[in-house]
Amino acid sequence: MKIWREIRFPVSLLLAVLGLVFTISGVVWIFLRESKLGLLSKLAEFFGNWNYYLIVIGVVILFAGIWYAYDYINKKKFLLEEIKTDRKSELVKTKAKLEKIAKTLPRKYEKMLIEKEEELGLR
Repeated sequence: MKIWREIRFPVSLLLAVLGLVFTISGVVWIFLRESKLGLLSKLAEFFGNWNYYLIVIGVVILFAGIWYAYDYINKKKFLLEEIKTDRKSELVKTKAKLEKIAKTLPRKYEKMLIEKEEELGLR
């Protein structure tokens, strides 16, 4: 699963979009079946009775995609904020947490952390 850390963010966005499409299709099929909504109505008709399953699946993967994207953005933001420091003591306090986070983000962030540790004399 080493590749996961590199593609996590794009996959989470893809999941969110796919979940949104499935959810909208299900809502249109269940609640707005008689309405003429163009492409949305055609999409709902294409899936037919599968929309009952798709609305449940869509909501689940929509939230999963949003959660993974949110988690990725927060971890990236935290890591970038912490490595801006020029104080060795601040970096030492959060070193374990930063290393754990860096292992979940793409390799370039792990390299950035290593460079910062070397710059401050921690390695």
